[in-house]
Amino acid sequence: MEKIKDFALIVSEAQRGELVFPTSVNAALSLQLTVANPDCHDEDVIRKVLAEPVLAARAVALANSAVFRSNGAALVTSVRAAVQRLGYRNLYTLAAAMVVRQFGSRIRDPQLRAKAEQLWKYSAHVAALSYLIAKRITQVDADTALFAGIMHEVGGFYLLSRADTMPGLLEEPEDWMGAALEIVARELMKKLMVPEPVSAAIVALRGGAVSFPPAGLRDTLLLAKHLCPVLSPMPHSDDHVLQRTAALAQYLADYPAISALLQEAAGDADAMSAALLV
Repeated sequence: MEKIKDFALIVSEAQRGELVFPTSVNAALSLQLTVANPDCHDEDVIRKVLAEPVLAARAVALANSAVFRSNGAALVTSVRAAVQRLGYRNLYTLAAAMVVRQFGSRIRDPQLRAKAEQLWKYSAHVAALSYLIAKRITQVDADTALFAGIMHEVGGFYLLSRADTMPGLLEEPEDWMGAALEIVARELMKKLMVPEPVSAAIVALRGGAVSFPPAGLRDTLLLAKHLCPVLSPMPHSDDHVLQRTAALAQYLADYPAISALLQEAAGDADAMSAALLV
């Protein structure tokens, strides 16, 4: 009964826009607002990044990660060079990732904190896989796929942070928890200014199945989730029961470079996870 009341409270708060954000995310949210402005200039963005040392360090680290340093590109050593290499859209992803990570960093309970770390590893792998799948299989915008992969479990991070003050919230998951999480995730994505096509694809993941051949952002994320070598620690996650249908098994068998893609994605996920560590 208490768990139902807790979830009802969280959902009602979300529907009223009363989401509980860590105070340390202000710099990331401010950067998001800046790069979302079509009239913003490089100098405005650079000043925003330089104003927050952690944000500046993460921008340079991400620009030097394997995902963005292809073809032997030189190391960047300044925020200006990092901004130029990443571009505004990937800076937006960086800011969103910092918000997601901060939900986990304020958790005090060691078991919940361990789950938050596991959820981050999972999200980083899904994001890296989504980026490569978008480039090589589904032909959707790879930067959008990377952003969607980072954001697709934002609701899970939020619930973990709330469970820190609501003992038992995520124990013995009920069928209705998935619907509650969807409401919370929708409101979080509105608050974080996630574009509607991305939020729609993320919401559509629940109970979704990959179409053949895979196409679009939703299929990109579903395929990444299916191939991800790291399991989500969340009780609502259906990753462990995603059906490996005969059609999917045959598709993967026919894809000649699937093992190489998985190996490359693992390296990219590790590099990106380290770059975004806050």
